[in-house]
Amino acid sequence: MSILALTSNTLVTAAAGQIEYDGQFFATDSNASRAQMQRIVRTTAVNSTSGTSIDFTGIPAWVEKITVIFQGVSLSSTAQILVQLGTGSTTYTTSGYLSTSAAVSGTTSVSNVSSGFNIRTDGAAQLVSGTMTIVNITGNSWVSSHSTKQSTTTAMFGAGDVALGAVLTAVRITSTSTDTFDLGTINIIYEG
Repeated sequence: MSILALTSNTLVTAAAGQIEYDGQFFATDSNASRAQMQRIVRTTAVNSTSGTSIDFTGIPAWVEKITVIFQGVSLSSTAQILVQLGTGSTTYTTSGYLSTSAAVSGTTSVSNVSSGFNIRTDGAAQLVSGTMTIVNITGNSWVSSHSTKQSTTTAMFGAGDVALGAVLTAVRITSTSTDTFDLGTINIIYEG
C-alpha cells in the first residue's frame, strides 16, 4: 500500500458537535487498483462530572474504529468504568462481552466482565486517563483494547470482544454498578 499525506486541513461540515477534516488520509492499494479516503471525526468532549452514563450516539455505519478518550475520569464509589456498544440510540448490548482488565501497581488485580468492556479501577476518587480502542473485525463483531493510568501510580490495560446483533450506532460509558461520574472529561474519535 502506498500512502500519500495530503496537506489540506480544511474543516468540512459534519453532524452537530462534530469536526471532520477534509483530506485527512489518502491511500491507494496497488494490488486492488483502488483508492480510498479515511474519514476521522472527533465528537464534542463531555464533562464526566455527573450522571451514571455518558452516551455518544449517531455513529455512522461506515465506522470501523472508535477511540474512547478519558482524562481524569472518576467514579463516586468502587465500581469499574464500563464501555457498552449500542445498536440504536437507546439500545445497548449489556451481555455477551468477553472482557478482561488488569490494574498493576506493585501487585496485579484482574477482573473479567461480561456486561461491557471494563477498565478496572481500585476505588473511589481514582483519576483515570488514557484510551480504549474498539475495532470492527468483521460484520458486527468488535474487539477492544485499552491502556490507561489511574492517578499516578497504577497502570491499567486489557482487552475484550463482543458480537452485536446489529450495526453499531452508539457508545455508552457507564460503570459496573450504579456509581455516578464525579470528575473528568470523555470524548470519542471514530474513523472508517
